[in-house]
Order: sequence, then C-alpha cells, then structure tokens
Amino acid sequence: MDLIQKVLAVHDLLILDGAMATELERRGADIKDALWSAKVLIENPAAIEGVHYDYFVAGADCAMTASYQATIEGFIKRGCSPEQARQLIRDSVTLAQKARERFLADHSLSPSRPQPLIVAAIGPYGAYLADGSEYRGNYQMSEAQLVDFHRERAALLLDAGADILAFETIPSLLEAKAIVHLMEEFPNACYWISFSCNSGDTICEGTPIGECAKFLDGCGQLGAIGINCTPPDFVPSLISKVRAESGKPIAVYPNSGEEYDPVTKTWRGCASAEDFAARAKEWRACGARIIGGCCRTTPEDIAAVARWARGEGN
Repeated sequence: MDLIQKVLAVHDLLILDGAMATELERRGADIKDALWSAKVLIENPAAIEGVHYDYFVAGADCAMTASYQATIEGFIKRGCSPEQARQLIRDSVTLAQKARERFLADHSLSPSRPQPLIVAAIGPYGAYLADGSEYRGNYQMSEAQLVDFHRERAALLLDAGADILAFETIPSLLEAKAIVHLMEEFPNACYWISFSCNSGDTICEGTPIGECAKFLDGCGQLGAIGINCTPPDFVPSLISKVRAESGKPIAVYPNSGEEYDPVTKTWRGCASAEDFAARAKEWRACGARIIGGCCRTTPEDIAAVARWARGEGN
C-alpha cells in the first residue's frame, strides 16, 4: 500500500495547500522571471518557509515545495554552478520540512488530520521553457529526452526527503508516459501525475483525459491522477472522465477561477474563499479525494476548505 493509499484509508480527504508563486507575489516578491517562484529560493528562502507554515496553520496536510520551475538548467542559465543548482533544488524540500517542524512544535495535531506530508512539485518540460508551453504541450521532445530531463531533479528531491513527488501541469500524454517509465527507476517512491486541461474533456495538447486515465490506471506505482492549474468550471466533468477509466484516487487543485490577461499582466474576475470551498465540496462529491489550489489561491481558501471538510481551520 503506497503512502497516499495509507492516508486515504484513514482520512476521507487529503487537503493540499494553495498557490506558492502567486502567494509569494501577494507578499511582495517579484516573480516576473523565467525561474518564477524558484527565483525566491535564491533571493529569500525564508519567505517560502513562511508560506508553507501559513498553509499548515490554515489546515493543509501537504506542503508543495517551491520546485515547480526549479531545474538545474534554469539555475545554470541564471549563473549558478551545477552544484549550487542541485543544492537549491534540495533546499526546496528542506524549507518545507522546517515549516512542518515549526508547525508541529507550535500546534497540536487533531485526530482529524494526518501527519503533514512534503510533496515535491515537479513542473513539465514546458515550465522550464517559461513560454507557456505547459498549457500547449507538443514541444517536440522524444519520450527518452523527457525521461532524461526529469531524472536528476526527481532523484534530488527524493534524496532530500520528499514524501511524494507531484509531476504537475503535465500537458501531454507522451510526457506522462515518460514520467511513468522514469519512476520505474525509483520503485520505492510514491508519486502522482496531474494534468493541465483546456476543457471539461481534454488535457492541454488535446488528448481526452479519459485516455490518459486509462493508461495510468495500470501503473501500480502511481498513487493518484490529478488535474491542476485548470479553470474550476471544468473540474467536475474532468473528474467524471477520470473515474470512468480508473480507480486511482483523484487529486484536484485548480486555479482560483480568475482569468489572467497576458497583455496587461493582470488578473480579471473575482474569487472568494467561500466560493472556493463550495466548489471543493462539489469536487469531493464528484469523487476527488485530494483537494487543494493552484494559481491565485491563498491560505484563506485552504482554511475555508478545512472548515467544511473537518470542522476546523487549523
């Protein structure tokens, strides 16, 4: 039984945290950079630890590390040595671990909550390109090249002590297949794959998510199938498509529902913690067992989810 199964055998819901990058930005960080939130690993790591801590206080069961866009290649382009780049990737796990230790020292964990987990975020190859390719896919890479791209970062995060690896915002089935084959090299590791989707039926490259779920259902080492960085309105349909083809636990952590305007570099629309919690309740009713937030979600959103899920916000 993998770690995710063990937790879900005892607890009805595993609550993820919310956004890291946009939360850092909300607190004053400048993340207009190809490294995105990974830039803060260099400039202000204490700010990352602070965000992790606040999500634990809000009720999150997991800290998603600030490693989504942290790659050796990206750090080297920024002027880091290869070893500095590797250490920064390890540091993303260490910061989450420190936040967990501080939270457990400051708070008594209620029986309704599992022991907090460290989930290492691993973005797709498209995130490294920093050109929006994680919402398109089709970046002309072979499966073998994608395996090679993800290998060392996965090894570093596991070596640093991550409990789970989360390959997220994956836009293509080919990249998902590459990840499955890569993880066969780490047979004791628990991981999930989460897709970015552009409709209630398809992942971003256009492949039906049901086809992806059917392939992943046979992967014994895979702990869950996810949907993230996707408009909330698409989530109920996507959950139903995954459930029709797989018995794996389903993770959903969409964005806040606001729309990003790349021309003005601003967000449009409105979102509230109460609305996000109401949607989360619907996602649980549809079959999701792992729920959190992606871009523009906040500790307030996660606290609202915790309140309805177990009657507490801390």
